Amino acid sequence: LNQLSLPGAPGVIYVLCVCFLIYKTLKRKNDIDIYSLTVDSKVSSRFAHTVVTSRVVNRADVTQEATFQVELPKRAFITNFSMIIDGVTYPGNIKEKASAQEEYSAAVARGESAGLVKATGRKMEQFQVSVNVAPSAKVTFELVYEELLKRHLGAYELLLKVQPQQLVKHLQMDIHIFEPQGISLLETESTFMTNELAHALTISQNETKAHIRFKPTLSQQKSPGGEDTVVNGNFIIHYDVNRTLSGGSIQIENGYFVHYFAPEGLPTIPKNVIFVIDKSGSMSGKKIQQTREALIKILDDLSPRDQFNLISFSREATQWKPSLVPASAENVNQARSYVSHLQAQGGTNINGAMMTAVQLLTNANRQELLPAGSVSLIILLTDGDPTVGETNPAKIQKNVQEAIADQYSLFCLGFGFDVSYAFLEKLALDNGGLARRIYEDSDSALQLEVPNPRPSRLLSRPDPSFQHMQNITFQMESSVAEKEGEFQSPKYIFHSFMERLWAYLTIQQLLEKMISASDAEKQALETRALNLSLQYSFVTPLTSMVVTKPEGKEQSEVAEKPVETGGCESKTPASLAAQPFPSGSYWKITGNPGRIGPQGPLDSPSSRPLPALTSQPALPALGTAPAVPAPIQAPPVILTLPGQSVNRLCVDIKHSQGPMTLLSDPDQGIEVRGQYETEKAQFSWIEVTFKNPQLQVRASPEHVVVTRNRRNSAYKWKGTLFSVIPGLSMTMDKAGLLLLSSPDKVTIGLLPWDGPGKGLRLLLQDTDRFSSHVGGTLGQFYQDVLWGPPAAADDSRRTLSVQGHDYSATR
Repeated sequence: LNQLSLPGAPGVIYVLCVCFLIYKTLKRKNDIDIYSLTVDSKVSSRFAHTVVTSRVVNRADVTQEATFQVELPKRAFITNFSMIIDGVTYPGNIKEKASAQEEYSAAVARGESAGLVKATGRKMEQFQVSVNVAPSAKVTFELVYEELLKRHLGAYELLLKVQPQQLVKHLQMDIHIFEPQGISLLETESTFMTNELAHALTISQNETKAHIRFKPTLSQQKSPGGEDTVVNGNFIIHYDVNRTLSGGSIQIENGYFVHYFAPEGLPTIPKNVIFVIDKSGSMSGKKIQQTREALIKILDDLSPRDQFNLISFSREATQWKPSLVPASAENVNQARSYVSHLQAQGGTNINGAMMTAVQLLTNANRQELLPAGSVSLIILLTDGDPTVGETNPAKIQKNVQEAIADQYSLFCLGFGFDVSYAFLEKLALDNGGLARRIYEDSDSALQLEVPNPRPSRLLSRPDPSFQHMQNITFQMESSVAEKEGEFQSPKYIFHSFMERLWAYLTIQQLLEKMISASDAEKQALETRALNLSLQYSFVTPLTSMVVTKPEGKEQSEVAEKPVETGGCESKTPASLAAQPFPSGSYWKITGNPGRIGPQGPLDSPSSRPLPALTSQPALPALGTAPAVPAPIQAPPVILTLPGQSVNRLCVDIKHSQGPMTLLSDPDQGIEVRGQYETEKAQFSWIEVTFKNPQLQVRASPEHVVVTRNRRNSAYKWKGTLFSVIPGLSMTMDKAGLLLLSSPDKVTIGLLPWDGPGKGLRLLLQDTDRFSSHVGGTLGQFYQDVLWGPPAAADDSRRTLSVQGHDYSATR
């Protein structure tokens, strides 16, 4: 047996992205017709084998060019590609990169696309092939690639990016998941799903396997009132497995075995963290902004048991505090303030800053200020371009490694498209850490995860910080015959996957070791990785795939694995400038409803900042109001009155300080918080929290962030979203209306506000579902509300009693 050990400790990112994008370059619409497009993905014990097949026909009377384009994950290895034209197969041949150099150079000299695979973002790579198609001729494209799924914050993720760019007669995706441990969680979400398309989605599941099929008809694909397709975006599947045994799961197939080890309930180890922050001139603009965002995100994730300090540097290094301080709320808030005022200017002395950080930890260790059983790490945030002091990258790497001396771990975050990533990657790997690139075109906070070490996630070298910890032992036994039987009969799995998984992971590990190996070791590692790549037909950084076109070998192109380098409208119907509130009567409440009633701690300020919003009318009336002659100012809050369908309540919040609880219903398990800014007459943020299922939605004028199982997903406004998890659905249309609904809960809507002052709105529907325990600044109006009779002289004035407090109401 060949052993393959896959650590799966919580906090390690496990992501599978299965993506395809197929489009056409045409002189005339429908000349090249994609009449069949299928994706078949078989996930066997976390290893995915994906086949993308596209069949096209040239319906023109002249030769046309057809383009096959697929987006696939960076961690995936292409294993096969072929074209079938007039019954003749043109395969892609995987060779050693040096052997393919002749074809590669010739293609470049002809000005053709020599690199068929290119990086398109922090997760994706793009494969593309174009071929001339004769009139009435048909072409079949087929691409195969494989990838190991990684577990991210409690779930595996399968992402399919569907963008056919035209209606497809036979469009089908089949995902088969087989997990001998048992499937404990299965969820789907989509950015393009409509109610009509939802009928094309079928999900079946038993204890160990699941089948997800998406097969829309032509009518289901059509956009309303047009011939364009609405299938355009992401289709995502989240799943997880049962973990009943503390010793993990052993699975055996064809003489190979894998041990998945992810014990639950182990204590988090306290951390001693030094943040080394580059504030030199090269970090100006977007880089320093992302650095601030990244630091604030990481600081928020620290535990009160952790210690930390900040070192900012340009030409010289400056310590925020003389020594490490506890990650208390007060210290974290002070650090956030310090970080928010960082300005980029001056040279870049990485070597000096790193020596300061190591010395700080060394002094604390010598003075016995590091708690027993804790781990120490340094996080460097920079663009990796030294200009002051020691500027030789190799010398800096040597100095840092000698100073750290296997005592601490170093993690590097590289910012910007021009980041010196190779330098930072070796710097981190030499010191037991990892490097991550932060892309400028994305929210940096969503790209981060703070290293959260647990006893099951030890460094590869002995770490003295663990010497005081109690030993933890797991033991389990497995029957070879019984385990092998699990994978022998099912037709829905990709057989011999475990051998390929072993080869895949071994190649990945060898390529990583090469980065920090000596010249003598590097050659041996490269030879072994190359032999495995050729033996198992993987397109890796050491191999290339030569794709020969039917016109002859002079038309061949070369696909190579990219490596990480330095470079690389619908109108909103609720806009009050064009559309008023729903027709009917409004009662304006004067006073300060934000402080009405026995709110107590509900109105206490939050300990952390959150995104933005404003409040607005009942959902059923959206888009039904008559036009108005002139723009109107949005009232801050409008609520449907309890027990009424016509009259609504306009709540004028005044003199509110700090975050407030807008709605809180413990029986429904819903809480809505927000902060109102009186000067702008709108909310600066709103957060919606559900207790069951556990989910949090945070909205700002820029985007919506959904958090579930500590996993963050960001969505832009006016995109489309269709997500269904047990007990809750989330949908967003192209107008930007995000609805959070459940059969037995109040429906909450969030909507961007494009009127005077940029903000968002809160909308409520099904408010009769509030329980008698509802409270909060807005929730109080849904219990114990009494109306007094109209005033004798003016029927537009009445008295409203809310929980024993009387307020004047004006129509």
